[in-house]
Amino acid sequence: MLPLLVACSDSSDSPVQPPVEVVPEVAPFQELYDQGIDRYLGIYTPMLSETDGDIVNHSFGSGDGPLCLTGGEYTMATRDTGSEDLVIFLQGGGACWSDLCLATEQAAPGIPPFGILDPARADNPVADWNTVYLPYCDGSLHAGDQDVDTDDDGEADRFHRGLHNLSASLDVAVSTFPAPRKILLTGISGGAFGTTYAMPLVRKLYPNVPIELINDSGIGLGRQDDRSFIEQLLDEWNANAFFPESCETCIGDDGHITDYHKYQLSEDDNFRLGMMSYTRDAVIAGVFVRIPPEEFEAALRGELDDLEAAYPERVRSFVATGTEHTFLLGDLQKTGGGTAVADWVSAMLEGAGGWETTRD
Repeated sequence: MLPLLVACSDSSDSPVQPPVEVVPEVAPFQELYDQGIDRYLGIYTPMLSETDGDIVNHSFGSGDGPLCLTGGEYTMATRDTGSEDLVIFLQGGGACWSDLCLATEQAAPGIPPFGILDPARADNPVADWNTVYLPYCDGSLHAGDQDVDTDDDGEADRFHRGLHNLSASLDVAVSTFPAPRKILLTGISGGAFGTTYAMPLVRKLYPNVPIELINDSGIGLGRQDDRSFIEQLLDEWNANAFFPESCETCIGDDGHITDYHKYQLSEDDNFRLGMMSYTRDAVIAGVFVRIPPEEFEAALRGELDDLEAAYPERVRSFVATGTEHTFLLGDLQKTGGGTAVADWVSAMLEGAGGWETTRD
């Protein structure tokens, strides 16, 4: 787009003023859209939507669109409580690439009634919010777009369709809940990583809605001083478009993606970021990233300190001692730094000054 050039004069005798360049406002994440991350928005509609109590299950057929890892049907769910506020929840379930494939392969219908997805829990801070629930079944952290022939027989047998599934689900979200007052975008484990990739797409569909993003146990720590690990995953899943070409440090030489979180915060000032983790998460550190627990803890604390120092008004963390994995679908009274999960989430959503970093 050419810049607008404006020149003005209040009389014919006035000296000619130099033109003033008016630079058009650029939408958040425009570079990512230019790289094609939104290519499947508006493409898919559910093959079938069925009501089961207060839940509607939306199923997509097989073929070139939404699909699970081994070719099974993808389904997601919504619950309309009549609220003005909306939870978009991304489920976890491992990951799959050439060196390790340990991931959920099916998308179950319904919304599991646990933690912040349980509307009957008295301590659930979003019990009465509308809900969009995204199962996770393609092994690429909700971001992939790559079919793989693992046995070299000429036919794909592994389907990393995370971007298809994510885009189709968010289209259902905006058609069902077009104008929420506030959005809580959150997820656990693989779904927590997925919130990072979902954020720009949610923003495109809801351009003016405040977003509170809680990343539960998908901080983005890699192998120390080895950026090739994250690069390998993105290459195998065809997910590089989520990282802007202009951001050379978004995948750090230290192996982490802390600067990618900074990039998102710099692009969009209408969201806040909450990061949750156990100090020595055995699933992330031991199974998937494969680094010593003490190395994981040191990196975790250092990267969170760095992120919070860069955006002190908009980033907080919740850290509990231990090797466990995820919080939000478990005991909401679990504490980190003396504060319960439910209270920390509530403080964030209330938007007052009570939301603070709390760490063991």
